[in-house]
Amino acid sequence: MTSGLGHKVARLLGIQLQTKDPYHHANDPEETAHFTSDQTFVEESPRVDEFFLKLVPSVPELWRYLVSLFPFLSWIGYYNLQWLAGDLVAGITIGAVVVPQGMAYARLANLDVQFGLYSSFMGVLVYWFFATSKDITIGPVAVMSQLTGAVVADMATVLPDVPGHVIASALALLAGSVVVFIGLIRCGWIVDIISLTSLSAFMTGSAICIAVGQVPSLMGLSGFSTRDPTYLVFIHILQNLKSASMDAAMGLSALAMLYLIRGVCMWIGTHYPKHQKLAFFLSTLRVVFVIVLYTLISYLVNRSLPRGTAKFKILFDVPRGFQNAAVPVLNAKIASNLVGYLPATVVVLLIEHIAISKSFGRVNNYRINPSQEMVAIGITNMLGPFLGGYAATGSFSRTAIKSKAGVRTPFAGVITAFVVLLAIYALPAVFYYIPNASLSAVIIHAVGDLITPPNTVYQFWLVSPFEVLIFFVGVFVTIFSSIENGIYTTVLLSAAMLLFRILRSKGRFLGRVKVQSMLGNRVIGNDRQQPVPGYGTFTGSQEASTRSIFLPITHADGSNPEIELDNPYPGIFIYRFAEGFSYPNAGSSLEHLVEYIFSHTRRTNLAHFDRPGDRPWNEPGPSRRDMKAAAAAGVDAGIIGVDVSLPTLKAVILDFSSVNHVDITSVQQLIDVRNQLDRYASPDIVDWHIACINNRWAKRALAAAGFGYPTVVPEGPHRRWKSIFSVAEIGGSHSAAAAAEVEVNEKEIARSRRQTQVGDVEGGLNNTRRSHDVRSHHHHHGLHHDDDPKKKKMGTGSETAATAADTTAAPKKSTVTFEDAVHHLQQKRMSTAQQPPELHSGRTVVAPVHGINRPLFHVDLTSALQSAVANVEGRYEGLEEEHHHGHQNHR
Repeated sequence: MTSGLGHKVARLLGIQLQTKDPYHHANDPEETAHFTSDQTFVEESPRVDEFFLKLVPSVPELWRYLVSLFPFLSWIGYYNLQWLAGDLVAGITIGAVVVPQGMAYARLANLDVQFGLYSSFMGVLVYWFFATSKDITIGPVAVMSQLTGAVVADMATVLPDVPGHVIASALALLAGSVVVFIGLIRCGWIVDIISLTSLSAFMTGSAICIAVGQVPSLMGLSGFSTRDPTYLVFIHILQNLKSASMDAAMGLSALAMLYLIRGVCMWIGTHYPKHQKLAFFLSTLRVVFVIVLYTLISYLVNRSLPRGTAKFKILFDVPRGFQNAAVPVLNAKIASNLVGYLPATVVVLLIEHIAISKSFGRVNNYRINPSQEMVAIGITNMLGPFLGGYAATGSFSRTAIKSKAGVRTPFAGVITAFVVLLAIYALPAVFYYIPNASLSAVIIHAVGDLITPPNTVYQFWLVSPFEVLIFFVGVFVTIFSSIENGIYTTVLLSAAMLLFRILRSKGRFLGRVKVQSMLGNRVIGNDRQQPVPGYGTFTGSQEASTRSIFLPITHADGSNPEIELDNPYPGIFIYRFAEGFSYPNAGSSLEHLVEYIFSHTRRTNLAHFDRPGDRPWNEPGPSRRDMKAAAAAGVDAGIIGVDVSLPTLKAVILDFSSVNHVDITSVQQLIDVRNQLDRYASPDIVDWHIACINNRWAKRALAAAGFGYPTVVPEGPHRRWKSIFSVAEIGGSHSAAAAAEVEVNEKEIARSRRQTQVGDVEGGLNNTRRSHDVRSHHHHHGLHHDDDPKKKKMGTGSETAATAADTTAAPKKSTVTFEDAVHHLQQKRMSTAQQPPELHSGRTVVAPVHGINRPLFHVDLTSALQSAVANVEGRYEGLEEEHHHGHQNHR
């Protein structure tokens, strides 16, 4: 009843429902009753309800999703003392590092130093509940702090009555909410749109900006803004060097000591391997040592001065405990002003963290879940503001230290949190004397490692020269504009490069060549003692040791240009798509296909235009003088300017190995090209074979457009392939396309009548000339379709798992039915059953790989070519027999 109602609604709306497959007899029980189950396979098209049902999660999938939100449940029950020992060492080490770094980065964010400690505490405390990485450490980082500082500075002019730390907390809360949502819907793959080139340019540009911006504090310079573009800050530094104060002594010497300690420790680790572990911990704690040393120097210099004064800039009073713990202030006014900064903030939160976690996961042999990492980052930044924290994400330097320190589980973050908590409550009195210049030295030293070294840029050049240009553009935009603009520029340039490559991609025409695999001086498969028995197609015979492969005719893949390649058969072309086949590149790919075919073939009917006025304006043909000369010489004017040695178009084989999805636009353009080439090859037909289709939905789309089935020779006027949507088809039977078809068919009918009056002998000679290039290459005989209209036509596309490459033993007939094809497979099965099995010792099963209801979809290019050649040769054998019988009747 539902089906009947649906048909009535379709008729009412003018919808032409798709009929059964042209080879629907494969679904007829009467036709397939005598076949065993392993000899038939009818492929069903995917249904829309299947697609949506796959999107609905099952109960076990929902349970796995809920469990995946708390990864610690999978390992916390196995926690042991050995793991605890490793986590203690790593946790204490990171705690000692994160305290001075967090304070320094808070100043970078235009905040008081205690806010860096708040962010550090919440980051390491919360992350371990949701972490899928044992190495990464969440907390304040240089780039995020720089970006937060810029936002705080901008909002100070827009919202002067709102404190800076409130703005920073509101920004973290908003960004964290966005990131949590992305993670909960498991869209962590979104970060993959940001290339490594964009990441490296972002890190390099940001490091340079941060380092240059810290030089004034390092040297005690003032009188200009460090929030200006980096190049202006650098110019102002040079202009104000003469005003450097005593801060320069505290800053430059601290920076030099940091690099000196690291260099000495690296030298010890290299020359004294036994002390490598000790050297690592000394190098790791160099920041703590330098801060403690210069804090002691500052105390000795400034202890006699009144409170609140010093000979150089120091931190002064740092509040004890969580003095700013409160519910974050986030109203409509603040949110509306921060919305414009959210994209850059979210990008910075994600790209550095995900890149770091993936990298260390591969190094330490575990996998991270990007979506779950987003949940961890988001929740951290949503909870941090309740203690006064600002935006935090994964830190490269601290993650590297943690990994080298021998961390065992994410629980090390809890130990780090206790160290930070101790600093918040026990050390504020000591923080009073920390020199600002020394903290700037810590920042410059930390971001120095983020600058991409020249050797890495050279490796970029070797792999992809154009991306080096993107890298430098991103760095320059960051330096001369801002970090946000640098991020946007590199991402957009990378996307534009990808889109341009897809838009302008052109496929390649392939030629066939036989190859052998060599192991030393021996051909693999050429003897019984095979180096790789049981694999591949080698059986030990000389004939089986070679196999056919298909290479680009132009050798654009870098193959040996001395190997001569050409189309594997006259008039049959193999075309491989380069960058998929979808609406952005369908036009350029198919234009290249048509242009190449036109330049390497000729029209089937050279006398296609009887009068000059019948020719289209874009093919004016020979001049009047040439036509008169041809008439005087008794030569057909249609061959003037035509290379008659070129073959006519017979078949097109499309390699879909790089295609995973097709859309309406690409399929419609394929239909248009099919109609165009049908006209070009008329009155012959062009078979379209498609190999290596990887997606059921792509098969469904192609089958709906009429592909996958042999082209039936029209008994009446030529009929164009039905379009999905075309502007020229608007109007249905009264459209411009229909009118053009009627006009062409009328001319074809009139021409056929005139040719019939000339006589059958001339027509027979024309057919003989059309088939000359086929007979000259007549070395394949295979299965082809039946011309009986009562029987559905069956091409040679039904490859079988055991006999897909062998058609030479087929019956030598001009018409072979579907039953004959199956009978041939049964004979092949009986013959191969007497041979020793190659791949396994069980029974060899002969069954179609693709559905027998779509015979021109092929498993590989070899079977597609064999099918195309068999169909073409069978067709012309039928023409020759028809001409022979017609000639006898004429006599």
